[in-house]
Amino acid sequence: MKIVSFETGGNSSFGIEKDGAIIDLGGRIDGAAVAEDLLIPELQAKAAAIAATADGDHATADVTLQIPVTNPEKILCIGVNYANRNEEYGDLTPLQEYPSMFFRVPGSFVGHNVPIIRPPESEQLDYEGEIAIVIGEGGRRIPRATAENHIAALTCLNEGTIRDWLRHGKYNVTQGKNFDCTGSIGPWMVTADEFSGYGDMTVEARVNGEVRQKDTTANLMFDFAYLVSYVSTIMTLKRGDIISTGTPIGAGARFDPPIWLKPGDVVEVEAPGIGVLRNEVIDEVV
Repeated sequence: MKIVSFETGGNSSFGIEKDGAIIDLGGRIDGAAVAEDLLIPELQAKAAAIAATADGDHATADVTLQIPVTNPEKILCIGVNYANRNEEYGDLTPLQEYPSMFFRVPGSFVGHNVPIIRPPESEQLDYEGEIAIVIGEGGRRIPRATAENHIAALTCLNEGTIRDWLRHGKYNVTQGKNFDCTGSIGPWMVTADEFSGYGDMTVEARVNGEVRQKDTTANLMFDFAYLVSYVSTIMTLKRGDIISTGTPIGAGARFDPPIWLKPGDVVEVEAPGIGVLRNEVIDEVV
């Protein structure tokens, strides 16, 4: 099931995307006020029952899709998680024992088909295609053996980055990762029951139709279950929290010379079973 957050006619709502149409569930299920409420099993079952027979209220193409989780408390990104990225960085040291992590704020992301904005402070806007986990049942110190039970949905994520601002701090990357509207999430979140497993999922990023990144989760150093378990050791995970699982080789910064995104470029991130997240790049108007 594809759960969406969307805006139409100046109003925000949520629902289910089905066959090119959106079934608006705003106000139709007791206890469900935002999209992430549909990650609660009993409410998800009610949504599925409605979606089985209801007609669409809006054509998907006629609404503005927002990031799928309305109010994520945490958006946590995992760095350098595909095993061959050490080689891409020219790093000859042993593979890391634990994952690299950093946070992003919700305002640094837009939804599907909403423009990504290049800020006037830098021309070094880059793309990073990823698969992101959405947490359903939260918890603390979740055992790895049961961690996949806490994955409620998956979505696509473009972890757009302002590369030169990554180096403003000696030991952190927060500045370059949090410019407003530089990344995207979507187009929806697909519920976990749609996947037979997470161990060999392909993620691909394209710029203007050219494949720049492609890999499979079989090559992750830290798989989905490990990430959920590891992160929950540090902090309590809550429903709607997002963990982005890392990007393959091939970001624009790794070309010689680097290839930065520019206005008019179209970035697509695709994962089979989830769909295609698409965004055009524009310059910020100041």
